[in-house]
Amino acid sequence: MTAKDIIKITLNLVVVYLIGGLLLAGVYAKTSPIMYKNAIVEKERALKKLLPDADKIEKLGDWKIHEKPAEYYIANKAGKPIGYIIQSYGKGYSSYINVLIALDTNLKVLKIDILSHAETPGLGDEIETPDFKNQFVGKGLEQIRLVKGETKENIQAITGVTISSRAVTDDAVKNAVAFLTKVIKSGG
Repeated sequence: MTAKDIIKITLNLVVVYLIGGLLLAGVYAKTSPIMYKNAIVEKERALKKLLPDADKIEKLGDWKIHEKPAEYYIANKAGKPIGYIIQSYGKGYSSYINVLIALDTNLKVLKIDILSHAETPGLGDEIETPDFKNQFVGKGLEQIRLVKGETKENIQAITGVTISSRAVTDDAVKNAVAFLTKVIKSGG
């Protein structure tokens, strides 16, 4: 193989990579706005699912947990507050777990929803089951604590999934409720 052949092959590869890169950039430019709009629609759907009685859900502010930006909202019905929704993250076994928490006006949990995670399928993803998530209903800040073993007062850990259970309970939900309690009680 001569130097001329090597240069020819190199130029051909550069041209192919440039064309491929331009095609990828074009596809991204076309799909990025669509993905952004879909993400907004999906978030609105998730918020409405948590507090379906609300006729208006307004963003109150932003906060950070684990250096991840999150938001919190107030839900109104006929102009009166009926609850709050706060987004939070918990550091799980394999990923950060993205959680939405709905609270009533007394700051008791109404419902939680796991938006996304990358926990171990068949094990860590047990945090998505109704049995686990329903334990949070009616709990206030003092009751949101993970316990290994039987409990009705607190949150029972999922056997074999303690790290993911703790990430949701003690990290995501408890920190979010504590933050929102501080904000609401200070009039913010």
